[in-house]
Amino acid sequence: MSETKGYLDMDLLRFTTAGSVDDGKSTLIGRLLYDSKSIFEDQLEAVEESSKQRGDEIVNLALLTDGLRAEREQGITIDVAYRYFATPRRKFIIADTPGHIQYTRNMVTGASTANLAIILIDARKGVVEQTCRHSFIASLLQIQHIVVAVNKMDLVDYKEEVFSKIVKEFKEFSSRLNVPHIDFIPISALNGDNIVDKSEAMPWYDGSTLLYTLETVYIGNEFNHVDARFPVQWVIRPQSQEHHDFRGFAGRVASGVFKVGDAITVLPSGFESRISGIHTLDAELEEAFAPMSVTLKLEDEIDISRGDMIVKKNNPPTVTQDIEAMVCWFSDSTKLQVGRKYMLRSTTKEVKCLIKEVKYKVNVNTLHKIEDDLEVSLNDIARISIRTSSPLFTDSYTRNRTTGSLILVDEQTNATVAAGMIV
Repeated sequence: MSETKGYLDMDLLRFTTAGSVDDGKSTLIGRLLYDSKSIFEDQLEAVEESSKQRGDEIVNLALLTDGLRAEREQGITIDVAYRYFATPRRKFIIADTPGHIQYTRNMVTGASTANLAIILIDARKGVVEQTCRHSFIASLLQIQHIVVAVNKMDLVDYKEEVFSKIVKEFKEFSSRLNVPHIDFIPISALNGDNIVDKSEAMPWYDGSTLLYTLETVYIGNEFNHVDARFPVQWVIRPQSQEHHDFRGFAGRVASGVFKVGDAITVLPSGFESRISGIHTLDAELEEAFAPMSVTLKLEDEIDISRGDMIVKKNNPPTVTQDIEAMVCWFSDSTKLQVGRKYMLRSTTKEVKCLIKEVKYKVNVNTLHKIEDDLEVSLNDIARISIRTSSPLFTDSYTRNRTTGSLILVDEQTNATVAAGMIV
């Protein structure tokens, strides 16, 4: 059991930043990295030099995350920038996502693995269209925690009434979302108010700083530890003298707990066996749970290949060829076409599929259904029905973010055209 203890102690928070254009997302991340002393001196020197070349009066911390040349030249975020930093309390992976509406697909990508979303709001503008869009996407992706960071408080003289008005506006909108935990923090990313240290300019705010909130938010219930799902990625046959008869199935535990001796079923064959061993690169374990990557060894010789799934006996996922999903359309060159064939990827399984019907699109500002315009193009979010060429092993996305997600791929170009959540 000591080998698994490290997974229990590993406290990693993945979070995404989102908001409208120029709300200060990249500056916020830069401030977090700078004030938490998570950047090297040469990085800071490079940013200082770039700031001088741009004619900025102060060090532009946004340049720490805007890595593409086009981003630096235009002063906007285009790609999803991932950054890693750590404090004594926790490790973090940040997805800095674009604010422009044409990059909504990038926001979906960055948020798909996040435990928490920071929604930035410009204190001068209040709740705008992109605030609603990104909050809805966070809710759709089952992100359990949202931090609403009301930024640029320095430009409204740090007035409490401005902050309170925005909190009221957001609460009215978010009452229709499925997000159990929302925090509100007034900040100035430029000046560092309430980012790492408490702001002296806002004595009326008695809540936590942003970093303290990120360090202490509880995410222990993020994984489904009830439904045991193990999508097989690879069959391991060393065929060496030392491991001549070894045959194991490598993959990542999507959910649930697997223990040595557990009775299991293999899908789609339905064959049954028991787990005889659980292996990592350097140890044998008694149990494995999400999100551990391990190799399972079974008592019986069963024909298993990539795309199959090992589950606990008497607790199977849904096995079906007909699914409904909420999808965000990613392609800017093609529109979703009913009756067209695509490749569908879910966990480690890849199958051909046919789009049967578009049920409706969603107006992300009002959350109302759009049923009189079913043309799905770039950044649209729609509910569709799909028929697959062979059975999938799925759970609803609300129950399992891994087995409940999918992507659609254009067969001809091999480009990802949509990502979706099974409903």
